[in-house]
Amino acid sequence: MSIDTYPLDYSAMDRTVASLLHDMLRFVADGRRSYVEVMEAWRTSCPRLPIWEEATDRGLLMRARDESGVPVVRITAAGRDFLLEGVSI
Repeated sequence: MSIDTYPLDYSAMDRTVASLLHDMLRFVADGRRSYVEVMEAWRTSCPRLPIWEEATDRGLLMRARDESGVPVVRITAAGRDFLLEGVSI
């Protein structure tokens, strides 16, 4: 799939947001990520690119606590589907 191809549910999504969402989901899916680590890596000073909010609003990522109570970020089934069907760079 090319960057010009989006799954049906994401056809209207802006190319930049779709690419950033893809990168963020891969970042989280690649390993156990604490909430602090995700926020530090994906903090933005641009109010027009709220990637964290976009990912959580769409149900692609979720906050949880690990077995020791540390806040973590996990990819959801919808997030995995987005990676499988979504933007490829």
